[in-house]
Amino acid sequence: MAGRGSRLRPHTLTIPKPLLPIAGKPIVQRIVEGFSASFSGAIEEVAFVIGDFGKAVELELQSIAELIGAKCSIYYQDLPLGPAHAIYCARESLNGPCLVAFADTLFKADFHFDLSNDGLVWVKQVENPASFGVVKTNDDDVITDFVEKSPVFISDQAIVGIYYFRDGLDFRNQVEYLIDNVIKDKGEFQITSVLEIMKNRGTQFRKAPIEEWLDCGNMESVLETHRRILELKENSEHLISSSASLHNTRVIPPCYIGANTQVRNAIIGPFVSIGSNCIIENAVIENSIIQNEAMVRHVSLQHSMLGNQSEYAGSPKVLNMGDFTTFKE
Repeated sequence: MAGRGSRLRPHTLTIPKPLLPIAGKPIVQRIVEGFSASFSGAIEEVAFVIGDFGKAVELELQSIAELIGAKCSIYYQDLPLGPAHAIYCARESLNGPCLVAFADTLFKADFHFDLSNDGLVWVKQVENPASFGVVKTNDDDVITDFVEKSPVFISDQAIVGIYYFRDGLDFRNQVEYLIDNVIKDKGEFQITSVLEIMKNRGTQFRKAPIEEWLDCGNMESVLETHRRILELKENSEHLISSSASLHNTRVIPPCYIGANTQVRNAIIGPFVSIGSNCIIENAVIENSIIQNEAMVRHVSLQHSMLGNQSEYAGSPKVLNMGDFTTFKE
């Protein structure tokens, strides 16, 4: 979570990308809840690796861990030296069975798995694998090779950024070995390098499938992921708060509307999320994300993202237009 999410600015100027809301919940909360729902035992600790985003971000992360009854640990990556270096920053939490996940993408998957496996790497078949770390496997789905972003075709099984290690301490030791010996790939410390070291030392990794891999890299992909999550959660989550006030308003599902939000004289949806304590008046909004305490008046809004405490107001118009007239703004 330590990256700055530059492709999603201005929304990531004040918070890390994993805290952007998707259908009313931060990305990272949906990831944590997804793991918790699939895991039959107790999750003891959730460790986050972040940059310097301030106390408010730390408190929100702590609340996410508390939702599943887990201890929260927060670590800091001051320099962008690669994903394995980010894990190195949190090495004190690597002990016993552990899951490691990148916190900036969402998934549709069944995360039930056999804890007796040495290790698991979740993958998704992709059309253009050159931008991803990939794996090669044998006929038993045992991984034989890890390759980081090869320009030459190796495999179409892309690593999505979720890993299970039965022996977290051994994983920690190999991460430390990588850092201590300055073993870099593409100029950074890569997780695939650690996995290759562990494989060569006898750890058997298997691939695990992802049904859908939902990107959150830029505004267009966030809106597409938001749309898909609303579809998936429409019948399993209570998406419209009981404290939201809807007056002379039509809501076209699926939509999320947060607590204490007031909507008057509007058409909302489909595929709209409105945060808590917002005011929406005289508006038509479709396929958009509006964060908390925002105010939107007298506009038609599509395919848009508005940040916390933002205000967007048009001008109410009374028109008296005759035949064959064109008016454009």
